[in-house]
Formats: sequence, C-alpha cells, structure tokens
Amino acid sequence: MSPDPGTRTEETPATPASPRVDAAQYGLAAVLLVVGAYTVYDAATLEVGFADPVGPRIFPFVIGAGLAVTSVLLAVATARGSRPEPEAGEDVDVTTPADWPTVVKLVGVILLTIATVSWLGWALAGAILFAGAAWALGSRTVIRDVLVGLVLAVASWYGFVVGLGIPLTPGVLDGIL
Repeated sequence: MSPDPGTRTEETPATPASPRVDAAQYGLAAVLLVVGAYTVYDAATLEVGFADPVGPRIFPFVIGAGLAVTSVLLAVATARGSRPEPEAGEDVDVTTPADWPTVVKLVGVILLTIATVSWLGWALAGAILFAGAAWALGSRTVIRDVLVGLVLAVASWYGFVVGLGIPLTPGVLDGIL
C-alpha cells in the first residue's frame, strides 16, 4: 500500500532560511573597482614618448582592468551565494589571547631603531633591530643574534648603496663602510 500523496512522510522546513548578505565581500568588490578604475585613469594620464610603442601605460592598464574584472566577478559570486570558507590548514587557537608583552617589546625595538638610525646609521641600527626582534620573540643567544643582525644589516646597506644607488646613512661608521 502506498502512502497518500497528500501526507508528508518526512519533515521539511516550512520557510527556507534567507541567506545573509555578505557586506564585507561587496565592500571588497567596491574597493577593488575603485582602485582599478583609478589605476586605469592614472595610466591614461601618463605621457608616452613617440619612440616607445609600448610605453609605461600597458602594465597599469592591465592591472587596473584586472582589478575591475575581479571586482565584478566577486560581486556576481557574492550575489549568487558564494561565501568564503575559513582556512582549515592553520593551527591557530583563536581563543588564546594576544601575547602583549611580546608586542610591547617589538614596538620598543622598532621605536629604538627609529630613534637611533640617523645617529648610529643603518648598519648598527639594523643589527639592533634584528637582535632586538629575535630577543623579543624568544631567542636567548644574544651574541649570535647581534652578529647575524650585523652581517644582514651591513649586507643590506651595501645592497642599497652600491647595488641600487640609494644612499643610506652610515652614521658613526662613516668612513668605515
């Protein structure tokens, strides 16, 4: 014997839940559209020399158009109900509070670097920055951190000054570097 077609055999919800509007995705799409449109506008105002067939416009046009197309695709996907999923690959416990002592130490090291870079120069201030950041994040090998920081800071100083031609202050090491 078959069930009567007028009777319901399983429970179904009376009203479907209306999907929530994801304003953040629409906001991101709007920002992408504005940045893309401005990039295209700015590229259009660049002056191109007569001997350069490609000129400096092509890359900003491509990037601006890509941003605009991405914004439209994001808005359409959002309107169709696409929702972002949280990343499952991170091993982060979001219930753990921030480690404020470490944050304060890092801010202090950065402020010390800002305060001393013009006097000490990049090579020494960079070494202090590296060693201080390593200390703030838990390293207890101070001598090694200072040596590694000094090597990295001097190498980056030479990279900027010699390799790129961007002058960085040598500070107290003027004449030595």
